[in-house]
Amino acid sequence: MKAAVFHEYGSPEVLKYEDFPIPEIGSNQVLVEVKAVALNHLDLLVRKGIPGLKLELPHILGSDISGIIKETGSAVAEGLYASQKVIIDPNLSCGVCEFCIRGEESLCVDYGILGEHSRGGYADFISVDEKNIIPIPEYSELDFSQAAAVPLTFMTAWRMLVTKARVRPGDDVLILGIGGGVALAALQIAKTAGARVLVTSSTDEKLEKAIELGASVGINYKTNPDFHKEVWNFTNRRGVDIVVDSVGEATWEKSLRSLSKGGKLVTCGATTGPNATTNLNLLFWKQLEILGSTMGSRSELRDVLKLVWNGQLNPVVDRILPLSKAQKAHEILEKSEQFGKLVLKP
Repeated sequence: MKAAVFHEYGSPEVLKYEDFPIPEIGSNQVLVEVKAVALNHLDLLVRKGIPGLKLELPHILGSDISGIIKETGSAVAEGLYASQKVIIDPNLSCGVCEFCIRGEESLCVDYGILGEHSRGGYADFISVDEKNIIPIPEYSELDFSQAAAVPLTFMTAWRMLVTKARVRPGDDVLILGIGGGVALAALQIAKTAGARVLVTSSTDEKLEKAIELGASVGINYKTNPDFHKEVWNFTNRRGVDIVVDSVGEATWEKSLRSLSKGGKLVTCGATTGPNATTNLNLLFWKQLEILGSTMGSRSELRDVLKLVWNGQLNPVVDRILPLSKAQKAHEILEKSEQFGKLVLKP
């Protein structure tokens, strides 16, 4: 088979499109013919090298995968069969620790993510455990590219807003850096929950697209670097109930200042750095909540998929490139030139 792999950490140039052995499957595993794989910022971090993460090189990236079952192991349940259209749950968990037992797989003591801790979907084929296979309902109108744009981003956004931040009808929600997969999923989930959504971006073009998707307010943080002041103006000096911030150092204090009393800041990443400064006086006086969130549980993924399959939530795909152009896709993502998901097709 063909795969986009890297033999060493570094810039997009380390990605090579080359021959790679088709993975074998065990008795409880499934071989999936990959039809589409969507990019995430996680791919960039893994390619560059995450301190402490030791990978078997060459490594294959790719957490968000759709495809067709090619072969099933001897002990795989009868409900999974060859030619079935599926997506893959990117959660890797032990299934037996205290957190897995209570359905909190993303807190697993041995937690991992497909494409990060094990080889992923930048390839013609991938083998995964049967528990990671999710059939695409026959009634779903999503094509493979759209389906690949769903799992990691919608799972992450759902846990952040619904489970962690407990979004409610009438809430004001601020989402930073609209244009990425998680941010766009969060926008749709917040709107579906009955919230008003404010978004920030570096370009007016992205803000206009976000407003077309349902955002009520768009703030260009290039022309308005003190975006928290704009938030206060738009909310009649009240602040928002929830801030979704995966930017980190560069926006942290302004995110906190954007919150109303009793507001919640929820984060799933720190693209500009992990060492943010928190004003504790602001934290306790306004009785704010800071909530960390990583991925989601298997049940949370399936909850949000109900809304995806019936068309209430719609993945946004920016463009589709051949798998052989993985290097180009990484360059686009690093420059944040996309609005929605970048998808590779083998």
